[in-house]
Amino acid sequence: MASKEEKEAVHHHVLMVSFSAQGHINPLLKLGKRLVSKGLHVTLATTEVTQHRMFKSFAAAATTTTISSVSDIQLAFFSDGFDMDYDRKANLDHYMETLGKVGPINLSKLIQQHYHDKQKKLCCIISNPFVPWVADVAIEHGIPCAMLWIQPCSLFAIYYRFYNNLNQFPTLEKPDLTVELLGLPILNTQDLPSFVLPSNPFGSFHKLFIELFSNMKKHNWVLANSFLELEKEAIDSMSELCPIRPVGPLVPPSLLGQDHENIVDVGIQLWKPEDSCLEWLNNQADSSVIYVSFGSLTVLSAKEMEAIATALKNTKRPFLWVVKKPEFPTADKSGEIPQGFFKETEKQGLIVSWCPQTKVLAHPAIACFITHCGWNSMLETISAGVPVIAYPQWSDQPTNAKLVSDVFKIGSRLGTNEDGVFNSEAVEKCIEEIINGAKSEEYKKNAMELKLAAGEAVAGGGSSDRNIQLFVDEIIRT
Repeated sequence: MASKEEKEAVHHHVLMVSFSAQGHINPLLKLGKRLVSKGLHVTLATTEVTQHRMFKSFAAAATTTTISSVSDIQLAFFSDGFDMDYDRKANLDHYMETLGKVGPINLSKLIQQHYHDKQKKLCCIISNPFVPWVADVAIEHGIPCAMLWIQPCSLFAIYYRFYNNLNQFPTLEKPDLTVELLGLPILNTQDLPSFVLPSNPFGSFHKLFIELFSNMKKHNWVLANSFLELEKEAIDSMSELCPIRPVGPLVPPSLLGQDHENIVDVGIQLWKPEDSCLEWLNNQADSSVIYVSFGSLTVLSAKEMEAIATALKNTKRPFLWVVKKPEFPTADKSGEIPQGFFKETEKQGLIVSWCPQTKVLAHPAIACFITHCGWNSMLETISAGVPVIAYPQWSDQPTNAKLVSDVFKIGSRLGTNEDGVFNSEAVEKCIEEIINGAKSEEYKKNAMELKLAAGEAVAGGGSSDRNIQLFVDEIIRT
């Protein structure tokens, strides 16, 4: 039997494994930071291409070694089976299939290499939804596995019921079927995540989610980047099916009023933000600026760009518009600023290629946020207390937009025609409704209430903090 001194010398470690995307890695890093604050040792593992592309700014060693660290979290990397210059987006189905075969082998080698010391006890492996094979690696090594769900708990409830055939969803024969689920508002086709629709073109993700949700028993815990006060009914609806514990919002501490607690933010940036926009915001009146950003992946059509540009100009309000230069320019000018717009609005607004979004949302000059409704952006705007104009594109975004308008009640969804396209009048109408409309005060009040609730959830003794502590206590006992 081990002596007391030997037991005390054992270090409890957690290994987090992420799909190689910024929106997947950052929530895990922020969870890792909270686990470190509870006394655990944490490592994040992801693919070598992520090391090559994302972590160069953290440490020079990250480009030459297999492991480095950032803010008390170790970083480890494994091969996804492809050369660095391979275009992983060219054939996503092939990439995901190869990663599913090669990933488990290389992750297993990494575990054997870094956790052979008996005083370095690997208590738990935490995955995210797009690497479901991690659970099999954990079982192979006899290590308990948790998953961090990085979309709303409401989406987890939808997907669980869909992939386990517990409720009726739209089919090719009944494409307009209305979906009614416990704990959620009535969902029409336009409110559902794209992966559950019969027209879903994303075959690789469909296969991945089938594997994930038909094998949830492989996970000892399901954690979520949300908080109880935000999605209580959806969370409660899963208590008997597959319990999910909210541990968020996993956003920068500055958004949650934790600056004074010496909690350092941790995360990665794919693109260098233009901090000059903060100086520009300092010169704007409180609650006056329309902030527009559709994330890193969305490319709007030329007509949509023209509609937004016209609406912003017509409002005569100051605006901050993030327009990332298209990676692959097209003949029809998709994703590009309309000709002449810069000059016409140079005294009204500011256009940047990328910005420090959390600092922008926290700025008192921001009046509202026109967004694609990616969940990381949604949690940031909720934590900042900013009303929303939603223009969702795919994946979880349509459902997130439904939550914004019908559950959280912090904004509205941009109206579109039968083809799903909006015009400048629709954008102007939404802006006016959010800022000066009949419901504008209600939106602002609800947004501020959720901001306070988010801060309380992660504070010491709050609902998410308690869930993290419970998780830590349970994995140490295993």
